[in-house]
Amino acid sequence: MIHSLFLINASGDIFLEKHWKSVVSRSVCDYFFEAQERASEAENVPPVISTPHHYLLSVYRHKIFFVAVIQTEVPPLFVIEFLHRVVDTFQDYFGVCSEVMIKDNVVVVYEVLEEMLDNGFPLATESNILKELIKPPTILRTVVNTITGSTNVGDQLPTGQLSVVPWRRTGVKYTNNEAYFDVIEEIDAIIDKSGSTITAEIQGVIDACVKLTGMPDLTLSFMNPRLLDDVSFHPCVRFKRWESERILSFIPPDGNFRLLSYHVSAQNLVAIPVYVKHNINFRDSSSLGRFEITVGPKQTMGKTVEGVMVTSQMPKGVLNMSLTPSQGTHIFDPVTKLLTWDVGKINPQKLPSLKGSMNLQAGTSKPDENPTINLQFKIQQLAISGLKVNRLDMYGEKYKPFKGIKYMTKAGKFQVRT
Repeated sequence: MIHSLFLINASGDIFLEKHWKSVVSRSVCDYFFEAQERASEAENVPPVISTPHHYLLSVYRHKIFFVAVIQTEVPPLFVIEFLHRVVDTFQDYFGVCSEVMIKDNVVVVYEVLEEMLDNGFPLATESNILKELIKPPTILRTVVNTITGSTNVGDQLPTGQLSVVPWRRTGVKYTNNEAYFDVIEEIDAIIDKSGSTITAEIQGVIDACVKLTGMPDLTLSFMNPRLLDDVSFHPCVRFKRWESERILSFIPPDGNFRLLSYHVSAQNLVAIPVYVKHNINFRDSSSLGRFEITVGPKQTMGKTVEGVMVTSQMPKGVLNMSLTPSQGTHIFDPVTKLLTWDVGKINPQKLPSLKGSMNLQAGTSKPDENPTINLQFKIQQLAISGLKVNRLDMYGEKYKPFKGIKYMTKAGKFQVRT
């Protein structure tokens, strides 16, 4: 299935390659580089590129392109999901998934990739199993390996690999038994100049950190499970129980894992948590323009909107901007024409605003369209879809674990047109 994997950095250098079948020449990536040149941004490179003899499937994460080369037709989402799993595994192993970290741990990277695919087909993709097969690098282990010439490969086959629950190892023991769940929702929206919603949808995930002794059986129920649409589960979830009762029943993997991801696309269910008042105008036959924006919260259930960042790509004719923010800091780059305003936390009693003037190039005509405003923000302890966990129960073990649920909403691609 997957013949080769190439890792390409932001400057277009192939800094790591792995081949499972025959060696595929690096020249196959020329088709990818051509598509990269045509794309305005890294995120806009087509995920599937057809070449005369191969297909190139790629994902872009942490400023690295992960490009898989295949020779026969396979479901593209299957390969893309595997590439995302590779990135998540690297992040789990090394803390961060970056070019520097991958180069520093290149031996472990090759060992992990060798276990994840067998002759091009996915084999062990569960983090728990991989950590038993290949020990995560530590400073002590690295020093010992350098002196003795040994590797991070484990001595015995993972116990979970031989059981009916391959995602969980046997004989797990903890002094503190705890199960924590994070409900994280990303809102993607386009708002027109009058403040009406053109499109809005929510991508949500439930990430879990479960450290429980033995072989516990958990059930998680929701107040309003009908909200969830287009749901994707971890293999541990019993799908028949979900279909009939809308309850998540599962034997959890040990440690961190993604329990499910979901989608809410019904327009009437998507609340917009912030608004932007704007007045951006360019005068005819004048080299001056006016720029005013104010950001405020709405439909946040009394929760604080924090980590607010406003960016706007100004027209090419703008030379510089003289702006005064009521809070936070702003930067205008006269070369890239990018305005960035780091707002921070929004105080509903005193809404943050950015006001001032723009200097335009003399002799240039008025820009055809106003710039769009992009927002980043996060709201703690709020799931904007209204999803709420009802209760978490445990069966099969006698002890009482610590349990916790945390909610967070953040902006995905949130755009306001002016």
